[in-house]
Amino acid sequence: MTTPRKRPSTSTLAYERELWAQGYVHLCGIDEVGMGCLAGPVVAAACIFREGQIPNGIRDSKLLTAKRREELDVEIRETALSFAIASATVEEIDTINILQAARLAMRRAIGQLNHPPHYLLIDGRFPIKEIALPQQAIIKGDRKSVSIGAASILAKVFRDRLMAEMDTTYPGYGFAQHKGYGSELHRKAMQNLGVTPLHRKSFSWTPVREDGAERVPEAGLSPLPDELSVEAPGG
Repeated sequence: MTTPRKRPSTSTLAYERELWAQGYVHLCGIDEVGMGCLAGPVVAAACIFREGQIPNGIRDSKLLTAKRREELDVEIRETALSFAIASATVEEIDTINILQAARLAMRRAIGQLNHPPHYLLIDGRFPIKEIALPQQAIIKGDRKSVSIGAASILAKVFRDRLMAEMDTTYPGYGFAQHKGYGSELHRKAMQNLGVTPLHRKSFSWTPVREDGAERVPEAGLSPLPDELSVEAPGG
């Protein structure tokens, strides 16, 4: 098996073209969203395109406006040979840690595809060792592979809608705005209203003082692992 050479981020089909040329047909892009949130599940998506049938404009979901993500979400769903979206719950995150929960969500999404993938393109540093398929993990893969970029859009649109629904279930926290990320609005609501069953107990968060300064993180909660970066809500 030949591993595709790394390509510049501007060549969003470079990985796919090289793998198609090697004879792999069903190339599956995989990405997750919500790892850095203080509340809500982590969501992953898997997406397989037919060669030559890929919507224009796909890129890292965080670089798109909410309106453009919604438009591309529809186009991806209509065009993809197969796609699936799965999640890991807050309880699973707190039990096995966020990194393992994200990998679990990815495996679930892959398992729900109605066409078996031949090769996996995974956003991030780590391959999915539990799945015995040819694969490559690509750092910032959602900016380098159109398949991973599509998965990032599907996952983010799905999770954003879910968190907007949670805004009705748990009013006053602003979930429709910050989607569970640790914004000042969110942390002030946590201070004033307390935490909900949607909040991750294993995550630390920094309270906001009345003068705008930040206090030390809440005691008794574990911080995010060093290798995880907290992504911005992205619109």
